[in-house]
Amino acid sequence: MIKIAAVFGSPRRKGNTSTLLTRAVSGARDAGAQVTEIVLRDLKMSPCLEIYGCKEAGRCVIKDDYGDIEELLQGIDGLMLASPIFFYTVSAHTKILMDRCNSLWVKKYWIEKKPFGQKNYPRKGLFISVGSTKGKRLFDGALLSVKYFMDALDMELWKSLVFRGIETEGQIAESHAALEDAYEAGKALVLALSDRDCLKSNG
Repeated sequence: MIKIAAVFGSPRRKGNTSTLLTRAVSGARDAGAQVTEIVLRDLKMSPCLEIYGCKEAGRCVIKDDYGDIEELLQGIDGLMLASPIFFYTVSAHTKILMDRCNSLWVKKYWIEKKPFGQKNYPRKGLFISVGSTKGKRLFDGALLSVKYFMDALDMELWKSLVFRGIETEGQIAESHAALEDAYEAGKALVLALSDRDCLKSNG
């Protein structure tokens, strides 16, 4: 069974990205995936303290809720991450998770010495975001951050769903097209991961 983690990065429990990610989770589950939901605002998680305790075994040495998340992230096939935009990047909750995953970057590149510039990733990720303005480059910073965060997880940024001009809580619920896009993206992610497994078994 395909295993996916769905990470809710909004400060709001019922924010617009949370609504979209909930639809994507439904799509993934309807496609047969096992989805574990992670609500970052509910966790006690320190920012990265850059003490490099992870250099020994590739695991973060700070004792908090991240330990369970780190283990989960290493065992999934795919990731669905949702965050609103704050100053042209992801939320503070999301950025803390990203920075703590520096331990996985250390594991991959310092301990396992994998080469940089990987092209064929074994796993895939979906990013969902909304922003209140309509600027052309509104999502550029977040997309770069997410791309390289997912690289540390041996994961390609397979698809992004981004929506401009969304500000008030619940506003995205007025867009049936956006909700449908999120649902279909969740289903499509499972299909893409399943196709990957078929190619591996046939190879």
